[in-house]
Amino acid sequence: MEDLSSFWGPVTSTHEWCEMNYVHSSYIAEFFNTISNVPCILLALIGLVNSLKYRFEKRFSVLHLSNMILGIGSMIYHATLQRLQQQGDETPMVWEMLLYIYILYSPDWHYRSTMPTFLFLYGAAFAVAHSQVRFNLGFKVHYALLCLLCIPRMYKYYIHTEDKSAKRLAKLYVATLVTATICWLADLLFCKDISLWHFNPQGHALWHVLMGFNSYFANTFLMFCRAQQRGWNPKVKHFLGMFPYVNIQKPKAQ
Repeated sequence: MEDLSSFWGPVTSTHEWCEMNYVHSSYIAEFFNTISNVPCILLALIGLVNSLKYRFEKRFSVLHLSNMILGIGSMIYHATLQRLQQQGDETPMVWEMLLYIYILYSPDWHYRSTMPTFLFLYGAAFAVAHSQVRFNLGFKVHYALLCLLCIPRMYKYYIHTEDKSAKRLAKLYVATLVTATICWLADLLFCKDISLWHFNPQGHALWHVLMGFNSYFANTFLMFCRAQQRGWNPKVKHFLGMFPYVNIQKPKAQ
């Protein structure tokens, strides 16, 4: 794919996706890959409002904020295709997965200070290394491994949850993850063939949209499970009849 000069200058990122550059604006390199992050930001905002309204633990507010930051970082990266902005997208991806690992494993971790300390140092070390080394395939493998660490724990929460609405959230999490991965791989592996088509299905943009919903379903499911652990009588409700959220009733002592 040809590098085109623009407002941002020549492309310096280590990877370009299967979308023609600067077709719709000289300020936006990959138009669809940029605007497709909007659903992720809006869904994270809904989750953040719900987390604050029902006074969930701060970890969930931070999680929703990290989803918003990730969406904004991805928008800036795809709009510019610059190396620095690519780091601003990829490093928060790793930080977010470390936060998921903390939320998933911390309830059964007996040494309370060791896990957050280790994860913080790991995230800081990765950020420094990523600023100095041009990871490409290595980043993808590393990120996939972090995701795989979360899946067994999500499955454990699923099998210990009896609420049908909560189980539906977990199923939607899996469905969006699988579908998004297929779109991502198709965009990556078959770009040469797709470039010859009259219509580009924008697989990477679909990945963004689906992963925005995937994160939202995952976060809502985890909030339900945590509320259940704390004895807050959680119930899955729907905002505007579409977007699930967790309604809780804390005991008066809490």
